[in-house]
Amino acid sequence: MALPAAMKVLGLIPGFVLIILMGIVSEISVELLVRFSALCKASSYGEVVQYAMGRPARVFLEICIIVNNAGVLVVYLIIMGDVMSGSVHHVGVFDQWLGNGVWDQRKLVILVVVVVFLAPLCVLERIDSLSLTSAASVALAIVFVVVACVIAFIKLVEGRIEAPRLGPDFGSKKAILDLLVVIPIMTNAYVCHFNVQPIYNELEGRSPQKMNRVGRITTAVCIVVYTFTAISGYLLFGQGTESDVLTNFDKDLGIRFSLALNYIVRVGYILHLILVFPVVHFSLRQTVDALVFEGSAPLLESRKRSLGLTAVSLVLVYFGSTMIPNIWTAFKFTGATTAVSLGFIFPSLIALRLSKQGGGLSLGEKFSSWLMLILAIVVGIVGVIGNIYSIESHSE
Repeated sequence: MALPAAMKVLGLIPGFVLIILMGIVSEISVELLVRFSALCKASSYGEVVQYAMGRPARVFLEICIIVNNAGVLVVYLIIMGDVMSGSVHHVGVFDQWLGNGVWDQRKLVILVVVVVFLAPLCVLERIDSLSLTSAASVALAIVFVVVACVIAFIKLVEGRIEAPRLGPDFGSKKAILDLLVVIPIMTNAYVCHFNVQPIYNELEGRSPQKMNRVGRITTAVCIVVYTFTAISGYLLFGQGTESDVLTNFDKDLGIRFSLALNYIVRVGYILHLILVFPVVHFSLRQTVDALVFEGSAPLLESRKRSLGLTAVSLVLVYFGSTMIPNIWTAFKFTGATTAVSLGFIFPSLIALRLSKQGGGLSLGEKFSSWLMLILAIVVGIVGVIGNIYSIESHSE
């Protein structure tokens, strides 16, 4: 939902190229992670990091996973609140349906969603229990993409879309600050590395080759979905594109059945987030358990501990969603720190360290790993600097 705003900052051509390149680099890092996890027979991301770099590195990784996943879940709740109760400049779905009422209380609406819809899914103990909800969430995301693309195509044919900017804007201080943080924001879109090992562990007839096929299909789907979402969202709303593009779908789109399509897009995506929320939460809970209760019985064998961790994490995520103003703010911090670490820095370091212990990287793979590591560090540093300048400029 932040990608159309990222496209607004970058322009169509750089935005399109970056979505594809980041998908390819992310898939390379996932395959490195799978390969070396299998080599050292690790059952989690943390284990392979410890095997390669020691216990302190594992603790740092687990903290990164906790911060990243908690940040993503906070973003999901912010989006739900934006769509259902509205934001500063946009009307919520409930307001459009029912007028003003108790549903205008954003915090209350999010709390009801957490308790009634999310908590029952989050208490499930195995990730394969979420396979059907994951499939449904992908289907709903594709519905959003198809509807947005059809609307954009109709308006484009009718000549009612303003000419998009093809490259980045350097015309103001704010534009340059946004440019510094936009790549870290986009890294969030491909960071799935904390779920690679749990899925691999439960994969039927598992092998690195089979997991790589899963990863490549997933990456291809993501690139297509992200590209069409970013381009269609930016074409539809131009320079008025919000950091959460769903909030833009509260106005007349200027085509037939506009109101119905607005509801389909927004309600469908809320359902998508409800279904994908527990998948991200699963890794959050597993990582907190590994960090806090190291040496205890597996979480599957302790229902009380599992329920306790679920309750505490949901409470903290809920309070986070009530304090962070928008998804751009959340993503630019996680993107510049935890996302680049989880998605690119740790996998490249694992490959480079374990290649000396029989991993056998080719010259091309070593070059790719070093390039990924250097670019990730640069992106992280630039993103952090951009965030600091952004905070200072707002305070002024």
